[in-house]
Amino acid sequence: MYTKSAGLLFICLSMASVLLAQQRPQYTQYIFNGFLMNPAVAGIERYADVKLGGRSQWHGLEGAPQTAYLSAHLPIGARHIQDGATSFGEGGYNPYSRGYSHRYRASEPHHGAGIIVQHDRAAQFVRTDALVAYAYHLRIAETMNLSAGINAGLSQVRLDMAGISTPNDPVLANYADSRVAPELGLGLWLYGARFFAGISAQQLLGNPLAFSDNAQRMGGYQQFFVTAGYKLHLGSDMAVVPSVLFKQMARMPFVGDYNVKLAFRDRLWVGGGYRNHESFSAMAGINISALLNLSYSYDFSTGPVRTLAHGSHEVVLGFLLNNRYRVYCPQVMF
Repeated sequence: MYTKSAGLLFICLSMASVLLAQQRPQYTQYIFNGFLMNPAVAGIERYADVKLGGRSQWHGLEGAPQTAYLSAHLPIGARHIQDGATSFGEGGYNPYSRGYSHRYRASEPHHGAGIIVQHDRAAQFVRTDALVAYAYHLRIAETMNLSAGINAGLSQVRLDMAGISTPNDPVLANYADSRVAPELGLGLWLYGARFFAGISAQQLLGNPLAFSDNAQRMGGYQQFFVTAGYKLHLGSDMAVVPSVLFKQMARMPFVGDYNVKLAFRDRLWVGGGYRNHESFSAMAGINISALLNLSYSYDFSTGPVRTLAHGSHEVVLGFLLNNRYRVYCPQVMF
């Protein structure tokens, strides 16, 4: 008799031979860390932005996806780091105030670099990605920047046969234990004091991680992301930020994330969202100090899985290293 974990595995195999292995992890808090989906974000702030994140999807269902990641990126260029992306002095300036937008000046041209390490497990599929990223930020107007980025690295997908109660089942006969392949992604990011918009593509090398020859011939597992957000000021120290994220992968349903974030000064924010045909979400975050911030989200499942499991938890711990201007809140990645 199959365990629940093995049962989830066989369901996934019947849906698509590499469905979980090929799809990159999804995150509810994309607005909090756009670098995960777009390398052009690298170096966008004036400090080293380090984040540790974890996501437990479909809590209560054995074998459900579990994800953990480390991301870090920083600007390169003495003029940008010393003068900053804005003309504000040491001590920071509340980016959710009206005055911030009025005084904002685009950053000087500079470089950015970063790394991403993420580990994802769903049933017996285990995927690990290690990527390095580079971006160049160009000043195209007095209050607007455009950046272009690239990331590259390696991905390993492994089928944990030890966790399957019937490892000799003929369904699994053609599946290898592990595959390692190169990864490549590209992105563009347009941003200013009140808005951001980005487009990116991941897994541009196609489908090198397929476990079977049939899946290898299918190809076409590139993923595409389009995102945008706009800051609307409410009073002098409060703002609301509606945002969207559209995701598309070949032979997979179109996914749209629609979120709204309400920020109180530069210390506290709350928000909510909807992912089409899948979930509603509630989010909150606090900027504890000029070094540390913390955010949490919970997804309420609305799809078929809601009868089998509870919602999804996601926690992100952020560090602002070398934060010379002692800002509490991201100034342009909001």
